[in-house]
Amino acid sequence: MTVVPPRAYPYGGADPGASMPSGDRLRVLLVEDDDADAFLVGELLAEADAKVDLAVAASLTEARERLASVDCILLDLGLPDAQGLDGLRQVLAMAVHAAVVVLTGRQDEHLGVGAVAEGAQDYLLKGQVDGILLTRALRYAVERKRADENARRLREVELRQEESARLERGLLPQPIMTTEVVQTHPFYQPGRHAAVIGGDFYDVVQAGERLHLIVGDVCGHGADEAALGVELRVAWRALILAGVPEDAVLPALEQVLMSERKAREIFATVAAITLDLPGNRATVRLAGHPPPLLLSGGKVVPVPAPHGLLLGVQPRPPRPYDLEFDGEDWSLLMYTDGLIEGRVGGGNERLDVTGLCQLLTEPEARQTPLPALPRWLLRRAEDANGGPLVDDVAMLVISRGAGR
Repeated sequence: MTVVPPRAYPYGGADPGASMPSGDRLRVLLVEDDDADAFLVGELLAEADAKVDLAVAASLTEARERLASVDCILLDLGLPDAQGLDGLRQVLAMAVHAAVVVLTGRQDEHLGVGAVAEGAQDYLLKGQVDGILLTRALRYAVERKRADENARRLREVELRQEESARLERGLLPQPIMTTEVVQTHPFYQPGRHAAVIGGDFYDVVQAGERLHLIVGDVCGHGADEAALGVELRVAWRALILAGVPEDAVLPALEQVLMSERKAREIFATVAAITLDLPGNRATVRLAGHPPPLLLSGGKVVPVPAPHGLLLGVQPRPPRPYDLEFDGEDWSLLMYTDGLIEGRVGGGNERLDVTGLCQLLTEPEARQTPLPALPRWLLRRAEDANGGPLVDDVAMLVISRGAGR
């Protein structure tokens, strides 16, 4: 295909074959096949001493290669390769970031009104403007286009924030529990600093004398992963409320994951705990998830449950681990790996489970009330990381008695 270069036009600006400068000067492309009308536009801009660099093309074909490099397009609606509003629609589709001002004759003024309705910023009647009015119309059109672009981007941000808020509400449920034997203290910190949300989730459901708790993490970040996290949490809650046997809950959850994920590479990690409230004991199941921490008798230790396989990789039920509490004062900390993947110091060392245990043994941690402990841990992890953590963080503290 032969590309026809824009015509040289000495009036109203620099050589149109050169790249147009940026800054206070407007870069305007006049698409006009009538030499007399093109000459008049150039003269008007020159007489007004307008800060406009003008290039001229006689057709849309000739102008096509230059549409993306201009601030404003001054478009005649009667071109050899495009007539009326059809030409405007083509220009709007090709030059989405440039303002468009339509040129029309008095007898076709209705086309100008229609052009604005189609998306042009303004229209001008040929022979009815001077240089000052033409310059002002071009600058106003550019400013209106910028304002429209800013409003569009703001609306997109607002829609993303609303979507994120809806997903976060789905990830952060109200616990279903009536017991006062134990207390739960949930915490969730989305990765807002990175402008993303993730698939971390938690839930608490009481069924008779048993309290069921889950903390999970869908790999990846964004709306799809968060939506999948919501689906898994809701499915888990439904399975618990339906009285599905405990050993069958996580395998059923894995089936939901494998049927709903958008790619085979998507997996999830889960820590699930069932508390026998009268018996003061717990059953822990891990599917590729870091172990809960037990705070009791002034010590902090990871629960030595089998690590298990990730959900969605190779279906296999996680092995349960029975935990007997020594007394009536204890806490369990469940968390997602976003908390322990932050760096420590200037090297590549991670906080990891060992570092998290060390934080919890500090005097300040022991003096921090349990409801405030997750936020304190997040702050300390971010301090060690030298800034905000990359991933979302979900935590769930379950406590009985004094809690330590």
